[in-house]
Amino acid sequence: MKKTIHPAESRGHANHGWLKANHSFSFASWYDPARIHFGAIRVLNDDTIAPGAGFPTHPHDNMEIITIPLSGILEHKDSMGNVAQIKTGEVQVMSAGTGVTHSEYNGSQTEELKLFQIWLFPNKKDVTPRYDELKLNIEDRKNKFQQILSPSPDDDGVWIHQQAWMHMISMEANTDKVYQFKSTGSGVYVMVISGTVEIDGTTLKDRDAIGVWDADQFKVTSKESAELLLIEVPMEL
Repeated sequence: MKKTIHPAESRGHANHGWLKANHSFSFASWYDPARIHFGAIRVLNDDTIAPGAGFPTHPHDNMEIITIPLSGILEHKDSMGNVAQIKTGEVQVMSAGTGVTHSEYNGSQTEELKLFQIWLFPNKKDVTPRYDELKLNIEDRKNKFQQILSPSPDDDGVWIHQQAWMHMISMEANTDKVYQFKSTGSGVYVMVISGTVEIDGTTLKDRDAIGVWDADQFKVTSKESAELLLIEVPMEL
């Protein structure tokens, strides 16, 4: 098994006052030639947005954009006519395809909004733009991998134009779980949302990440209660 380790403090950081951002991969003014992407993952931003603030209308194309609120309320509006509020325990997906514009704001005037925004390269270009959102049952991730995204509309979670899967898990302390790769040639990027775990002899804490590939499976051992996000993607684009 091959692996790459991204300690939390190695990420890019930006403080715009209204936005505190941490970039796992090169983004905006932060550039690291060794951190352009992991397989089909182009962006994994860990954002904290001040009350009432947000991103005004801006364009995207040919990218699969997934947003996972960690706390607070996300207000979304796009050129497809979608207007929505997304909260903790929900996931939002947008296939930008031929082109779409959208805005994203903190829907609260008093509480911070914390979220992950993830961009994946699609396996089809210039598709018709689409939007979807889904409320998840958080109980379904207790000590098991809850699928929140896949390539198929018929599977659990939302779907995108890519051979990619996302899972979340909430592990009790001193628990072992084995993740089985879904596809040959995939890699899995594991972000520790909170807690402490060990993967392939590497100890990972809050917001540390590890990418693993050239394997069929790997074991996750929780040293304390922990929450993880796992993103499986093709390694060859």
